[in-house]
Amino acid sequence: MTTGIQRSRMSGLAPAFWSAPVLWRFFPGAHGPQSARGLAHSKTVRGFGWGVRSGLASAKAAALLAFVMVAFVPMCSSGAASAIAFDSANKLYEEGKFAEAATAYETLAKSGQSAAALYFNLGNAFFKSGQIGRSIAAYRQAEQLTPRDPDLRANLQFARNQTPSPTLLPSRWQRWLGRLTLNEWTLLAASAVWLWLILLAVLQWRPSLKPTLRTHVISLTLLAGLSCACVAAALREARFTRTAIVITRETAVRYGPLAESPTAFTVHDGAELRILDQKDEWLQVTTAPRRVGWLRRDQVLIAGR
Repeated sequence: MTTGIQRSRMSGLAPAFWSAPVLWRFFPGAHGPQSARGLAHSKTVRGFGWGVRSGLASAKAAALLAFVMVAFVPMCSSGAASAIAFDSANKLYEEGKFAEAATAYETLAKSGQSAAALYFNLGNAFFKSGQIGRSIAAYRQAEQLTPRDPDLRANLQFARNQTPSPTLLPSRWQRWLGRLTLNEWTLLAASAVWLWLILLAVLQWRPSLKPTLRTHVISLTLLAGLSCACVAAALREARFTRTAIVITRETAVRYGPLAESPTAFTVHDGAELRILDQKDEWLQVTTAPRRVGWLRRDQVLIAGR
């Protein structure tokens, strides 16, 4: 049973940034389980292990070395700067400055860094600063990268439990799809299809094996079909389904896209709403078939594309 928000990733598995050039890896905290440091490991450009060459060969080597230094060194510097910024955000969180930590994490995320632990810590900082909607949005970002993380799933569910109804709850089918990322579903489907094709090729080569492999062919056919259907559903959820997450304390959802329209129902910070349509700065949203209305775009964050 979840009793509260799990500690930030700076205390259990602390995120350390491995820059080579923009590849993020996470390691345990350097000073025990209750602390965290972002450890930046940057690779350096080594000189060529050859003697000085003359003529065209040496010119090519010099040009290649210059290209590597120009292309790679700025990436290492950028990774080191990101690690320092992440470490600073961690310190703000440890000091209880949750709003400042959230701003620091958010700035790092907007700079182009994408890591599950970064969004996990951002969600924790938002939650601690009383911004439930923004914390849910951050946890959902992390969930797209590590859908089976138990701490992340517990924190997301805990944050959702703080939101009064009405809100859109994920269906059992959506929760099942969320156990794998879109890339993982695609890999599973591709593997099943390839195994199915290989098995069919074997049967063409050795027809005498048909009675023995019939069960395997049927099983792989069903697996390939099911996994392809899951890929299509996961793609639809990830790319074509948009969710609005309320980030204001209380928001009136109106019958029409006008400030003067009567209120249809009221939603609170953290409520998740399915987006049906958009008209200028207004979004048509729903939480149930008979609960449809309009709210302003600046009152929500949009998840999904």
